[in-house]
Amino acid sequence: MTEADVLGLLRASLRVGTGMAMPILVSALAAGLAIGLLQALTSIQELTLTFVPKLFVIVIVFWLTAGFMAVSLVGFFDRRVLPLFLM
Repeated sequence: MTEADVLGLLRASLRVGTGMAMPILVSALAAGLAIGLLQALTSIQELTLTFVPKLFVIVIVFWLTAGFMAVSLVGFFDRRVLPLFLM
């Protein structure tokens, strides 16, 4: 395995990892912005008001995208990692 192979594998793994994490991160960002706007408009500064809804949104989005994440990861290992170990 050459340096180019290692760097290509690293680049591909970072791309797959970013693609898998993106739905959760975007939904957490959107929920945080909505809750922050709600808190700014109503002057409610409750710590659990920021934490609990974001956690709820993250769990729901994770549950909805778990199949996509599994398919992405299995596809990555089938195409990228396994052929390198079979050489």
